[in-house]
Amino acid sequence: MEIHVGDRIRMKKQHPCGSREWDVLREGADFRLKCVGCGHQIMIARKLMERNVREVLAGGAGSEKG
Repeated sequence: MEIHVGDRIRMKKQHPCGSREWDVLREGADFRLKCVGCGHQIMIARKLMERNVREVLAGGAGSEKG
């Protein structure tokens, strides 16, 4: 699954604020994600995140190649 900085993703489980959508701020061995609902930021291991992603909703400016 291709996930890049600037993408918005939907996770299997929701955040306590009720949102399932996250913006990708950093990628590498782990990811920094920002909750769309409340703005809380987390670091999550690549392996764990790839297991819990439902879909990539939209690419941001960082994901456009051209």
